[in-house]
Amino acid sequence: MAIEQSSPGRAVVVGTGPVSFDEVVAVARDGAGVVLGDDALAAVARSREVIEQLAVADVPYYGVSTGFGALATKHIPGDRRAALQRGLIRSHAAGSGPEVEREVVRALMLLRLSTLATGRTGVRLTTAAAYARLLDAGITPVVREYGSLGCSGDLAPLAHCALALMGEGPVRDASGALADAATALAAAGIEPVELAEKEGLALINGTDGMLGMLVLALHDLRALLRVADVAAAMSVEALLGTDRVFADDLQALRPHPGQRESAANLRALLAGSEVVASHRGPDCTRVQDAYSLRCSPQVHGAVRDTLTHAELVAGRELAAAIDNPVVTEDGRVESNGNFHGAPVAYVLDFLAIAAADLASISERRTDRFLDVARNAGLPPFLAHDPGVDSGHMIAQYTQAGIVSELKRLAVPASVDSIPSSAMQEDHVSMGWSAARKLRRAVDGVARVLAVEVLTAARALDLRAPLAPAAGTGAVRDLVREHVAGPGPDRHLAPEIDAVHHLVTTGRIVAAAQAATGTLH
Repeated sequence: MAIEQSSPGRAVVVGTGPVSFDEVVAVARDGAGVVLGDDALAAVARSREVIEQLAVADVPYYGVSTGFGALATKHIPGDRRAALQRGLIRSHAAGSGPEVEREVVRALMLLRLSTLATGRTGVRLTTAAAYARLLDAGITPVVREYGSLGCSGDLAPLAHCALALMGEGPVRDASGALADAATALAAAGIEPVELAEKEGLALINGTDGMLGMLVLALHDLRALLRVADVAAAMSVEALLGTDRVFADDLQALRPHPGQRESAANLRALLAGSEVVASHRGPDCTRVQDAYSLRCSPQVHGAVRDTLTHAELVAGRELAAAIDNPVVTEDGRVESNGNFHGAPVAYVLDFLAIAAADLASISERRTDRFLDVARNAGLPPFLAHDPGVDSGHMIAQYTQAGIVSELKRLAVPASVDSIPSSAMQEDHVSMGWSAARKLRRAVDGVARVLAVEVLTAARALDLRAPLAPAAGTGAVRDLVREHVAGPGPDRHLAPEIDAVHHLVTTGRIVAAAQAATGTLH
């Protein structure tokens, strides 16, 4: 059976194997198209044959000829099964609250398609292909913030996507304009799907929303860790800290790989610094810097290792085929609990803890610049004319407000559970909630680091005529292309925003690496 597919230029081929981290980011953020591979088409056709046989069997099968959840004991006659699937999607599309970001919806749709492509769900070829075309056309269903408990899958978010596949509900077209699904599908030449046996369940029973947000957060946090090392190096340098504590033989005494990588970055970034050299002689007593300086590799490294663990879990989840019931290799259709989001929820919460601590140590380094008792001879608050000018006093307030919020966001969501579906679903993961708060935490980390870079750059200027290292100096010079150097008080919010943009677009790290070579 030939399935018509299209793809605008670059496309991710979705086959029976897992999609990669980079492919998730490409589809979610860069608008890459998707196409089902030949192996996926064959696998989908095979599993559908199994479901077609069960649909005419005398024995009831969950999701094929029965109700759902606590109604699983109710047998549904053949002439009511199309209505059963439609009703499932309409009733489960019960989200509420703000609209979820486009990149999140595209990520969860790609991951649901990836599971459909494994041939474990029993959907028809036409349904899987239509889902792929929805992504390919840039049509994004409107998904709401609240509705998923992270068990039985991200039911409400995925149901809103399935509703759009049926030609119902609101969507955003490729331009971002709000439209009804029927109109958007017609404009893209996509026929609305009338769901057959088992297909409603197959479209909503997955951890795809929380997993998609995990993959995006991992991508962002990995980049921010390099920014954190750059910011720490600038702060150590401008606060006249010592670089001796970052020596590789000292780091090797505690063999955590992330710690060693972070310390190597700090050594590379501080190499050749006149500021560091100015107090490196035998008379230097700076061997016991404050923890926020001296222990930067230990904290940054712990975050790195937490990310590595989360990447391992995410990689396993990307390789999963999650549905209930599922079509096995030998043609059985079996109920299971693989939709429970606990493995993903735990690492989402773990990352929120790590993100809060990464921001916290950055704020502590920034605060040292502003206190004359601790900033090694710099003016109070780095102000041009202290008293008349406040310098970066309130920039630290902004950091403190964000860090306080991140500490609240670090409270685990996965330890909570509210029973649902008449106590049939009596333990849930709250993984979607864990993912939503992690997204906010990642944004907060980027803003806190931006303030540290902005403040450290000003402090480095105040250390003139001593020259910073090549790596830190390159970042200071980049900041100066967008923000003026020390002087009387200016409107500070646009300067923070400018450096935040440099952080999130990767330009801070690119500038440093142009001088130091590739950072870990």
